[in-house]
Amino acid sequence: MVQSIHAVLRNALESAVREEVIPRNVAKLVQVTAPRYTVNRGLSIIQARRVLKAAKAERLYALYVLALCLGPRRGELLGLRWEDVDLDSGTLEVVQALQRVGGALQFVRPKTEDSARTVPLPPLCIDALREHRRRQFTERADAWPNWQENGLIFPTRIGTPMEPDNLRRSCIRTDAGLTGTRFHDTRHTCVSLLLHLGVAPDMVREIVGHSDIEVTMTIYAHTSLDEKRRALGKLGDTLA
Repeated sequence: MVQSIHAVLRNALESAVREEVIPRNVAKLVQVTAPRYTVNRGLSIIQARRVLKAAKAERLYALYVLALCLGPRRGELLGLRWEDVDLDSGTLEVVQALQRVGGALQFVRPKTEDSARTVPLPPLCIDALREHRRRQFTERADAWPNWQENGLIFPTRIGTPMEPDNLRRSCIRTDAGLTGTRFHDTRHTCVSLLLHLGVAPDMVREIVGHSDIEVTMTIYAHTSLDEKRRALGKLGDTLA
């Protein structure tokens, strides 16, 4: 946000310089500090499986499957519509996000230009979404005539957009024995596990919609500590 505001001001001042309204562009003297990202380790494979096991019987099981497999942001998940998914070809398009703006829930464009993306769906996600759709048909019938159709994949029990904070308060992670973890940790978990499996950082960036490869590389540097530890451990064993 700070960088975008700075860019607007700089362009305006450059225009003023060209028109000789002011002698020089003072915006060029301002240095914008690159953002720093807090990185944690996310969940291990065992912990991620525990989350999915705890969520298996819940109505939001498919949401957790997508969160851990694809790493979308919370608002992107809640903004997904059935028209954004093609289960036959196995693709998902991120074209909008649900956010609370000015006290009201609104659908907005994805966070950055790179956040709008098409992602292939692995079989686990396709199966979970097919089952979720069947459950939603039943849920819609049970809620009738109070159901409000919005075409959302993950709405409330009456079809309306879901409050994003409800995911933060979800008890599924607690049921999995992971008290203290955040829903956003599922995004970092996806990135960490993909990198651990040897997926190239630039491909991981495209999958999760990072705006800058620096974010992905920061996580990569963090997760590679375990690999460095194993490598040095082998060296230590050799020298012992």
